[in-house]
Order: sequence, then C-alpha cells, then structure tokens
Amino acid sequence: MKKYVAEAIGTFTLTLFGCGSAAIAGATLGTLGIAFAFGLSIVAMAFAIGNVSGCHINPAVTFGLYADKRISLKDLFGYWIGQFAGGIVAAFVLMLIINSCDALGGVAATGLGTNGFGEASTTGISMAGAFAVEVILTAVFVLTILGVTANEKTSSFAGIVIGLTLTFVHIMGIPLTGTSVNPARSFGPALAMAVQGNTLALEQVWVFIFAPLVGAGIAAAIFALFKGYYSTQE
Repeated sequence: MKKYVAEAIGTFTLTLFGCGSAAIAGATLGTLGIAFAFGLSIVAMAFAIGNVSGCHINPAVTFGLYADKRISLKDLFGYWIGQFAGGIVAAFVLMLIINSCDALGGVAATGLGTNGFGEASTTGISMAGAFAVEVILTAVFVLTILGVTANEKTSSFAGIVIGLTLTFVHIMGIPLTGTSVNPARSFGPALAMAVQGNTLALEQVWVFIFAPLVGAGIAAAIFALFKGYYSTQE
C-alpha cells in the first residue's frame, strides 16, 4: 500500500507543478520553461519516493515495466489507481488555486494544462497526428526508463536522465498536443475542466490514455530486442 500512496503523491506533484506551470505562467515560461517544470518534477520525486515505489508516476511507465515483467499484475493495477487518484486530486487543487486568484480570470481563462488536438491544439494537429505523436514520444520516454534502470551502473542517476528525457519530449510535444505521455496527468485536468463546464478535453482524453499505453508497449518490445546487453547484476 505504501508504494501506491507514494505513486499518488508523485503523480500529484507532477500534475500540480507541471500543469500548474502551463496554466498559470505558460505565457511567461514558454515551451522550454513548461518542459522543465515537468522534467524537474520527475527529478524531485525520483529522489523523494524512488526507493519506495520506483517513482513511475505514470500509468504508461508502469505498463512498460509490467510488459518487461518487472512488476506484478497486482502492482500494475495498484499503481494505476494511485496514479489516477493523484492526478485527479492535483487537478482539482490546481483549479481551486486558479479560481481563487482574481487576476488570473479563473480556469476559463487559463485552462488546466489539458491536452488536445484539432481546435484544442495550438498547431491544429489532427486526431491521427496527435495519436502518432503521443505514441512516439511515449515510446522514446519509456524506452529510456527501461534502459537506464536496467543496469546498476546507471540506475543511481536514473532520476536525472528520466527527468531530462521528459523535458525534451515536452519541448517537441507541447506545441502539438500539450504533451501527455502520461494518462493520469491528462485525465485529471480533463475531468476538472469538465466539472467547470468545458468538456472538450474530456471528450478527447481517450487519445491521451491509449496512445501512451501503445507507446509503452512498443518501447517494451524494442527493449526486449536489446535486453541481452543489460545486466542488473553488474
């Protein structure tokens, strides 16, 4: 149970600070600043809860590790419950914060860092394009995680590598889809926006749930081809 609580805390932190940076200070930070907000959240949580749960804080990452047979089916679902709970709570806390700041104009003006395609994308990317982007970005992200955590020589600084990788996939993805690569981070804000009366993100969120899972599965398949080059015993 401690692992699942740790995952909830980690996902809460990632969603609150990552999506919060996009919603509250996105115009000031720009793409690079928002990308680093997400990446640094991973770095912080890796050292805070990494020894408890491994700091997946992402259902796609958990699925990739399950596909690589590193966790059990029980933990897969336990982690997912913790992660989605953390993302949902973070989104509603962020909504409360934004709605309490008169100068921000409420979530109708700022949004909650949701993901989207078509009219919900700054570049107007199509649904198929958004699905493809999320699959590719997630595959790269999860493949990096599988690789850097497979060997004890690299696992000690895995949190930094993973955080920087999340940063660089956000740099490309933010103008296209807002960058999900994380179903829990996407579902929480989409649900909170729907409560506020804007259902577009929730209607589109299926893309940002399924595409990252597909990407994680692809990453696990690619990693299996290279697995002989890694050893957790080294």
